[in-house]
Amino acid sequence: MLVCLENCAKCLTCLFMFVFLASNVVLEPSHNICCVYDETLPKMVVFKEILEFMKRLPFQKALTDQHKVFKSHVAHFWKNAMYDEVNDVINSSLEREVIEFPDDENSPTGFLERMVKGCMLRMGYNGPLNKANYLKACFMKPYKFFIHSVIHALSHRKGGYDVMNDYSNVKSWVYPRFLQMMLDHTYPNLVKDEQNDLMMLHHMDNETLIRLSKYTKNWPEPKKT
Repeated sequence: MLVCLENCAKCLTCLFMFVFLASNVVLEPSHNICCVYDETLPKMVVFKEILEFMKRLPFQKALTDQHKVFKSHVAHFWKNAMYDEVNDVINSSLEREVIEFPDDENSPTGFLERMVKGCMLRMGYNGPLNKANYLKACFMKPYKFFIHSVIHALSHRKGGYDVMNDYSNVKSWVYPRFLQMMLDHTYPNLVKDEQNDLMMLHHMDNETLIRLSKYTKNWPEPKKT
């Protein structure tokens, strides 16, 4: 999907699927948040066993880069974004460069259903496999944390704490953090007002981990040393 900024000579390419032009669109601070794998957080103790795995993920920058986001930049971009109907192509090279995804244009974008369900079973999923949504609460403890991170940092939709919903009554600008990263990469001299225009994203902290712990009532408490 090709999108461009009004009065800009260059074009940006992006993977975003929705452009909301309604006047009631908001900037949602809990969408596209940054994951913080801080072992000093009290509630991080129960997830310690998967932290080393999380730190080795090839899309680490997309999960953890705490890029400063400016509300006016994101709002202006989406209000003036347009689809290039002439070329009608998806070109994600800029996203891969900025977010440092290790794939390429020929990498698969989908997997067979039986492969997906097989992976679910290997992750200890104990819920029904034929429903439209998979519940985070039905995964084994380490994978709850993994999915929690992916939903909030990478999901193309506003994610809940247990299941992803397609739509809600409130529309929001999508991928503010990734979009700002691409804008700054392409237009490094954009005017920025950190006093009045900075968007405060709700990055992972002890509070978000407390919410996640609601799905862990049967987990053993960590041993005190």
